[in-house]
Amino acid sequence: MNGISFVFPCLNEAETVKQCIDELKTTLSSRPDISYEIIVADNGSTDETAAIASAAGARVVPVEEKGYGAALKGGFAAAELDYIAFADADGSYPLNKIPEMFDAAVKEDADMVIASRMNGGEIEEGAMPFLHRHLGTPVLTALINILFRGKLTDCNSGFRLIKKTRYQTWTLDANGMEFASELLITALKTRSKIVEIKGGLRRDLRSRKPHLKTWRDGMRHLLFILSERPELFDCLGFFGVLLMLCLSCVTLIAGPSVVGGFHIFDIHTKMLLIGGSILFMQLYQAGCYLYTASGSRPCLWVTRKVLNWDEANVFFVLLLLFLIEAAGIGIIIVSWCRNDFHNLQQSDLLFGLTQLLTLIGSFMIGLLTNSMIRRFRKKN
Repeated sequence: MNGISFVFPCLNEAETVKQCIDELKTTLSSRPDISYEIIVADNGSTDETAAIASAAGARVVPVEEKGYGAALKGGFAAAELDYIAFADADGSYPLNKIPEMFDAAVKEDADMVIASRMNGGEIEEGAMPFLHRHLGTPVLTALINILFRGKLTDCNSGFRLIKKTRYQTWTLDANGMEFASELLITALKTRSKIVEIKGGLRRDLRSRKPHLKTWRDGMRHLLFILSERPELFDCLGFFGVLLMLCLSCVTLIAGPSVVGGFHIFDIHTKMLLIGGSILFMQLYQAGCYLYTASGSRPCLWVTRKVLNWDEANVFFVLLLLFLIEAAGIGIIIVSWCRNDFHNLQQSDLLFGLTQLLTLIGSFMIGLLTNSMIRRFRKKN
């Protein structure tokens, strides 16, 4: 049926839920061509939220699993009409925008319509914390746009409308606040059509503190966004390690030099190259961990090869690397003994071996960890 199932995720919203329901009913009543239903996804409220919502004309759907995303998924599952819309039940979103969102979805055959607060929408004074408006939302939105080829202005808008048939093709796992990012990223990865309209934001009408925790939930969004792009770590880490090794070779061949008054390729350069090698190897290993945990296909051939090694290959590779590591350490110890345990005047050898041994050691630990993660996934 061509209409809107509007979902309010609620946890102890007795103070504002009726006002939101009434505003939505008044708005949609002016559009007789739009059928609608109002669903309150009650996430275990201990106040009168459920009773007030039911009396106001909403259908209350209890959702036992805790979390913003869990509540929305529970409400979406109960939706009966062709489009699903949702917004917070705190009175902060101007619900009179819903007809415009519906019209945009129908006219442009959009899979998702977002009421953006950041593209000219009116934001009341005090409605949006400074950090949210000028740091959190712009940074996360830019990151999603870069990594997933989006053209969004507001990734954190909690006022959206989605085509139900499209939503049912998505696999969504997040139960917390990061569900908002998962919806967007899934839509972008599946090449779904996303449209934004000018939204807005009003001051929260509740007298209590919001459920949102700025730093915790912001970090959840960031972690989720990054976890959906393991190839970022894979490619950046792998080619970063190669760059550090190439620069080390140049340093070894050229020796200390002066360029434009700057002393380069000396001890400070070598120390930075060792630090860079460690950093990029850790990034590469992070990508490998993400591939192993998610079961997704690595983008680099070498990574696919490494992650597909069976236990026998892993054993012999680890053994070989251990012998190389032991030989390198042995060379340093023997050189030190021959020098009567005095300072070794062999910085080129020491820095080169240190960089190589550090990379080998990090790779060994990463390979071992990946193998254990893979075994754990098979077990479960």
